Amino acid sequence: MSTPTLYDALRESHDLQRAMFRSLLRSKPGSEQRIALFTQVRHELAAHEAAEERYLYAPMLMHDGGLSASRHALHEHHQIDELIEDLQALDPAGSAWIETAKTLSKKVRHHLREEETKFFQVSGKLLSDSSKQRLAGQYRRDYQRMHRTLAAGP
Repeated sequence: MSTPTLYDALRESHDLQRAMFRSLLRSKPGSEQRIALFTQVRHELAAHEAAEERYLYAPMLMHDGGLSASRHALHEHHQIDELIEDLQALDPAGSAWIETAKTLSKKVRHHLREEETKFFQVSGKLLSDSSKQRLAGQYRRDYQRMHRTLAAGP
């Protein structure tokens, strides 16, 4: 069996995000379940984004061939963060909340698909095999640390 790479670690989080959004969008308006699921989604996205930016995007920014794709991905992270902020300001029982949640889900799914079908291929050509394995460990550690930090609260 081959050593897991950064892409394996990222796909695990991507799959989790997809599943979390399916549950969130099916939750009852204003329910405790919806509020809890939204908190889980926020934490997952924040932990994933932080670790991904540090251990995939930052190394890619060091390569001329990775500049454009990294900048685009960072821009999408920013858009996702803004939608999260919008949702936090809305009533989870209201129709505006679910419409914004659907927009967020669509944006996240687009971003994940684009990463998996385009960005991973670009970065795969620029990063060495040993880097991909080393970065996987760094990503996983930071991702877990971010989850602990977010769970602990402000």
